[in-house]
Amino acid sequence: MCLAVPLKLVSVSGKEGVGEFDGVRRKVRLDFVPKAAEGDYVIVHAGFAIETMEAAQAEESRQAFREVTDAL
Repeated sequence: MCLAVPLKLVSVSGKEGVGEFDGVRRKVRLDFVPKAAEGDYVIVHAGFAIETMEAAQAEESRQAFREVTDAL
């Protein structure tokens, strides 16, 4: 099973970026969201940003991830 994870872009360079979630940073390909910019929130699946999202929606999703990991 694979999950798409909401990350905040902390840097962007061409078609590559770095996304962050709770201090964990991952390289992200931006081929599918060419207008994504530093500070945007993106949904990442298999290393590719597949969609941008509003900050409020991203924070709601990120909180849900925190609740699940805290329960484990």
